[in-house]
Amino acid sequence: MGIGGIGGGSTKRRVEIPSYRIQSPPQFSITLYRAVLLGASIGLMYIVLGQSQYSPLQSPISTETPERESESSSFHIFKSEDKPEKELDFILKKAAMKDRKTVIITTVNVAWTKPSSIFDLFLESLKIGNETQKYLENLVVVALDPEAYNRCVRLHPYCYSLTTEGGDFSGEKKFMSEDYVKMMWRRIDFLRSILKLGYNFIFSDADVTWLRDPFSRLYEDSDIQFSTDLYLFNSSRSRPNLPNAGWFYVESNPRTIQFYKYWYSKRLNFPGVNEQDVLRKIIFDGSFSNETGVDIRLLDMAYFGGWCEADQDLDVVVTMHVNCCSKLKSKIHDMQMHMEDWKNYGRKE
Repeated sequence: MGIGGIGGGSTKRRVEIPSYRIQSPPQFSITLYRAVLLGASIGLMYIVLGQSQYSPLQSPISTETPERESESSSFHIFKSEDKPEKELDFILKKAAMKDRKTVIITTVNVAWTKPSSIFDLFLESLKIGNETQKYLENLVVVALDPEAYNRCVRLHPYCYSLTTEGGDFSGEKKFMSEDYVKMMWRRIDFLRSILKLGYNFIFSDADVTWLRDPFSRLYEDSDIQFSTDLYLFNSSRSRPNLPNAGWFYVESNPRTIQFYKYWYSKRLNFPGVNEQDVLRKIIFDGSFSNETGVDIRLLDMAYFGGWCEADQDLDVVVTMHVNCCSKLKSKIHDMQMHMEDWKNYGRKE
């Protein structure tokens, strides 16, 4: 029966097999038919797999981090092949203030980015401070471990992942522990790279509450301005004033770039000493001045205060640093308490 006669009674037109086609024995025809069918099935399988971008020897589970869809149109996802400096420059350019090439920098790890922890309180302080909410647009959050970065991108558009080869900065680091000291020096080296890209910056520890716009309290003629733990006379870098490395402003210029290089190099002279104590040593001995020519001023604690001086005047204070608390739980408690005082102060105005 011809091909058109399958099923009997069909009205389809009969197709005659050309006389030049070789008629194979029935068993060979069945074997050939099966081989053709198998080949077609295998071909179809490869087409489908090719469209899904996986080979039969690869796992269909991707190890790449999926791109996050951000509500901010300025957010950009960088892939692993991007150079870190290119990524950093892109983020800084997006975050920089329109009227000046200035950004605000803070650093966090996973311990500080857990819900209701330091990072949440830091962001809240910027939202409730007087004329500080606008600076959220200029804030670049530097995450010291992957978990901190993942939490950051859910809350803020400008997050940068700073990895350190051979270092783990993810957990709570006790003050002056070996990991703590390493983490602080890594931060100093990173901040120099921001200066080299041409950006001025305010660095603020995340355990600092912002209550007012700080720029009206900064000096106009200084390269670097540090907050203090002790401020008794004037803004000069002299004893007994004690600079604090938890909040400061830096202008990008050859002098400050050279100073940061000098500061970072001095860690080798003082092994195991943190960056703030080394800063005090080089400021008071004056050795950096001849080498860099940088001008440093110190900021009055009446405006840039710390928890060591808890009697800050809420009528004038700009920032408050919970620097006298070493444990994370204590820092969270004191930040919450100070922000509640600020909210009550605002209700009275």
